[in-house]
Amino acid sequence: MDLLIGVDARCGMPDTGYSVLDEDYKRHRAKGTRFKKIMADTHEYFMELALEEAKIAAQIGEVPVGAILVSDNGQILSATHNQTITLADPTAHAEILALRKAALEINNYRLLNTTLYVTVEPCIMCMGAIVHARISHVVFGTTDPKWGAAGSLYNYAEDERLNHRVETTAGVCAQDCRRLMQDFFRAKRD
Repeated sequence: MDLLIGVDARCGMPDTGYSVLDEDYKRHRAKGTRFKKIMADTHEYFMELALEEAKIAAQIGEVPVGAILVSDNGQILSATHNQTITLADPTAHAEILALRKAALEINNYRLLNTTLYVTVEPCIMCMGAIVHARISHVVFGTTDPKWGAAGSLYNYAEDERLNHRVETTAGVCAQDCRRLMQDFFRAKRD
């Protein structure tokens, strides 16, 4: 699949020409309707969508991290992947882009009652933004012992000095998330 990179005029962020929202999401819902919650498999379902975004990042030479932000009623507010190289922007992590797009979508910088699904444990910068945005829950795949700020290296989610706590769930589709990262960096070294 060829990826075309343009700019989304609405938010000034790049449009790779492909997103899980364009394929899977739109296939499962008509525009303007909402997903029904999938009770037992909700975390795995949304993490699989985040993994698809991460694969898009890998295809364009970005570190393969994907993020999906979901409202409490199951509506996907944004689906993104890392674009730090594409944008020449050190803040263009999947999580940050997901927050930006969702904030524009709902026209509010507070993203209350939402769950962020991300393939790799968020870093310090991303967890700071997650706390500021008042995300309720972060679900991530694999831990990041070098940069992780949701329990591995730091734990911003539970820091009592901050005025917002974020519930975290680790290890959802962990093996797939870890393998994607390992394969990407192994290929870079070869």
